Amino acid sequence: MLLLGLDIGTSSVKVSVVDAQSQKIIASAQYPDAEQEIIALQPGWAEQNPDTWWHDVVQAILKCNASNKYDPKDIAAIGIAYQMHGLVLTNKEKNILRNAIIWCDSRAVEIGNAAFEKIGSDKCLQQLLNSPGNFTAAKLAWVKNNEPQVYNTIDKLMLPGDYIALKLTGAVTTSAAALSEGIFWDFTTETLSEDILRYFEFNPSFFPEIRRVFDEHGYVTDEVARQLQLKPGIPVTYKAGDQPNNALSLNVLQPGEVAATAGTSGVIYAVSDALTYDKASRINTFAHVNYRENQVRTGVLLNINGCGIYNRWIKNNTSDVITYSQMNELAANVPSGSDGLLTLPFGNGAERMLENKIINAQLHNINLNKHSVAHLYRSAQEGIVFALRYGFDIMRENGINPSVIRAGKANMFLSSLFTSVFADTINVTVEFYDGDGSFGAALGAGIGAGIYNTESDALSMRKPVERVEPSGNSAYSEIYEAWKVILEKQLV
Repeated sequence: MLLLGLDIGTSSVKVSVVDAQSQKIIASAQYPDAEQEIIALQPGWAEQNPDTWWHDVVQAILKCNASNKYDPKDIAAIGIAYQMHGLVLTNKEKNILRNAIIWCDSRAVEIGNAAFEKIGSDKCLQQLLNSPGNFTAAKLAWVKNNEPQVYNTIDKLMLPGDYIALKLTGAVTTSAAALSEGIFWDFTTETLSEDILRYFEFNPSFFPEIRRVFDEHGYVTDEVARQLQLKPGIPVTYKAGDQPNNALSLNVLQPGEVAATAGTSGVIYAVSDALTYDKASRINTFAHVNYRENQVRTGVLLNINGCGIYNRWIKNNTSDVITYSQMNELAANVPSGSDGLLTLPFGNGAERMLENKIINAQLHNINLNKHSVAHLYRSAQEGIVFALRYGFDIMRENGINPSVIRAGKANMFLSSLFTSVFADTINVTVEFYDGDGSFGAALGAGIGAGIYNTESDALSMRKPVERVEPSGNSAYSEIYEAWKVILEKQLV
């Protein structure tokens, strides 16, 4: 029995076909090979076309099928992971009304801040666990205020994964977890937030039917089945944001367990059994995949917008031919601290960790007689780690202090330099696991379809493939403190 997992990322779509019994990946594919662009019509804006995601899903599945390593008709269930916080709007014909406003878009910051003040910070934090800040609810309010011709034709609003499920099945559903990441969910009443609906004057009919994360979210239509070489009627049995899904794939389900990713954005994600929140909403709490009315499981999320996207920017603007592996090799030949060159990687919109400030990416202490392109490469990786350390200290202030962080061996963590700087600077052991978000989505599909009795059964064979301990290199403490001084000057 096979499971199909989809990961709708910012840069590309990844798919994996997993054997349910062995929990092994039979085949996987990515589309496109080059990274998808983010549409920025104005500074601080970030959009993508949801139909581009669907096109990429189709191509990735067909590419995976073309491996001839499995029979597509043997796929029994589909799971979807997706980039979080995006706003997708459709009309009654289920057609999109505008580009999706995605996670790193900054246009709605002031709208969310005003709601936080007007509704009341205590009420927002206690009931929503977050400020409306720059999340999906505030983005919808921006559309209401600025594009009434679009707003007045809305039938349903969705998160990105909801839209892909719609394209597969024709059904429109969501979950409490998805609504919580959009700041629509009241954790005290276990319903849509009346305060958010009332303050923004949103129509409750915009919201799809609410189901559990592990549940049936529709069945593949005959037309789509023919297009994708699948059998009709396959259920979509799992939908989750990319970070909760990454945590699932790493068997991070219980309080105190922590996961990390370093893709387009950098994330540290800790599971809690409390409705916890940061008073300044610098880190954010959402319902985890195994959150239930009788079992509180929340995910406390630190997000850095400028992670892999900054590393890609450095790559694209220094060479037309260099590979990431070559960048890593050059960077490894530069001493710790990059001979004084320090990078602030915050060039991808408002950073929640910095209370939604936009300070942009910055290079400090450039010496034209000393620094080379190799210094740029190393300083970029160090700066991204320092940004994660800055946010992780906020998590520590909020009672999160793990000795081990689990991560997939992917993206920035493919760099041994990045990994060692991460372990040394944050002073934690990093355990690495095979598989990516699409693998986790496939396992989630198996849980939702009842193929596995419990989440633990689905993850019973997960074992770390590598373990990196802090080396004891104390140099990074001093280098980080110098970096922190520069950052905090920008925040005054």
